[in-house]
Amino acid sequence: MTLRFDNRVAIVTGAGGGLGREHALALAARGARVVVNDLGGARDGSGGSASAAEAVVAEIEAAGGEALASGASVTDADAVQAMVDQALARWGRIDILVNNAGVLRDKSFAKMTLEDFRFVVDVHLMGAVNCTKAVWDTMRERNYGRIVMTTSSSGLYGNFGQSNYGAAKMALVGLMQTLAIEGAKNDIRVNCLAPTAHTRMTEDLGAGLPLEALDPALVTPGLLHLVGDDAPSRCILAAGAGGFERAYVTLTQGVHIVGPDAADEIGARFDAISDRTNEIVPEMGAAQAMLELTKARSNL
Repeated sequence: MTLRFDNRVAIVTGAGGGLGREHALALAARGARVVVNDLGGARDGSGGSASAAEAVVAEIEAAGGEALASGASVTDADAVQAMVDQALARWGRIDILVNNAGVLRDKSFAKMTLEDFRFVVDVHLMGAVNCTKAVWDTMRERNYGRIVMTTSSSGLYGNFGQSNYGAAKMALVGLMQTLAIEGAKNDIRVNCLAPTAHTRMTEDLGAGLPLEALDPALVTPGLLHLVGDDAPSRCILAAGAGGFERAYVTLTQGVHIVGPDAADEIGARFDAISDRTNEIVPEMGAAQAMLELTKARSNL
């Protein structure tokens, strides 16, 4: 069955180029009406122009689709709300939000300024919060919503020179985990996409990458699945070069240690604590406490 988005309205941030553009074009090609949001700034977040968003809207309209351009900065909550209000005024609904906007200000932590750290966190994390907050109530009222946070392997696993970016990207996983729980009763499904693609965000790495294999368009099928009617929720989907994997935040069974020598015993038994046999993927944070209390009771 062909995945379609007829009568759905989607907002894609950072959609003036790269991954966001591919997401917007693909959603429109499958019937969605798309708000193409892009500040139009440089890779580090400086400057701004609506021309990038307008160009993608022109592509969508030329192919027979419907789209609306927005040059709002995701860091400006009032501008984001105005974008959402404009979409609601035109189409009466918002079904899909793809939080894709991002910037890079890479440096080793020793050389990074606090300003650069805060700015990257503000764009990636608070930008996604601003956009999600602006659509949350209308999705709750309609009992339908599909939201995707764009995370990264740099957040999940770390990457030299990207402490700010990695921190923000892992924070989006935490945001997704809780929003998926809170949105479940209103059929709001929230997921994360961890892409690998060659865009202007990775242009400095180009010499070491097989660029022909890292077409952003190869990531977008994963995004489409995450925003479809039959989408999962609380999923971290990794995608790139035609490969799709799923990442998990897991918890080992661990051991029970109490007493005056507990700190020393933890060191001595750290391999057992780290043993991944029978590890679990908790349904919510309380699972950690339950696991620990179960071990405590069994040792009474």
